Amino acid sequence: MAVSTCVALAACACGPQKSEDDTSTAAKPSQSSASTRAQEPSVTPSASARTEKPSATPTGDQPAPRTKAGAIQRYEQYLHAVGREDIDTVCKVAGPAAKQAEDQGFGPCTSTFIVTFQMISPAQKKALRTATVDPQRVAVLAPDKVEIPTEAIRASVTFSESELGSSTLEYLSNWYITD
Repeated sequence: MAVSTCVALAACACGPQKSEDDTSTAAKPSQSSASTRAQEPSVTPSASARTEKPSATPTGDQPAPRTKAGAIQRYEQYLHAVGREDIDTVCKVAGPAAKQAEDQGFGPCTSTFIVTFQMISPAQKKALRTATVDPQRVAVLAPDKVEIPTEAIRASVTFSESELGSSTLEYLSNWYITD
């Protein structure tokens, strides 16, 4: 199940840019961008600075609230990251499920998701960059566990169960995809 979830999660990626429009780490911009600026002209932000620009959604150092809405927000962050091919954010949010897949022989998240990004059409990637989740279709299994079925994904392209799959998120200091 974790393997199919990992592959399904990766299959919903969207976007050819890694993360020019958004970022994954809110707490590190001054550190990395400062060291990058010393290497590159300060007029144009470096790739490192772009990847670490704060986003509107919670990231590793800024956990989402331990609520259904927080889980949805975190999953939408993941979907948008898949659309942008932002491997750092994808592997951060899908970490536990990706670790299970790796333990079953599928390789590290950073390798498997890169391959999966190539299997996603440009139209699907574009759709995932702005995808949302219908809260009415999200099942709260426990205070710290939710199930987000494929049917809950709202995007300009319809995704099938085999393309995207349902995801279980658990709160483990933040919301993470666990299955």
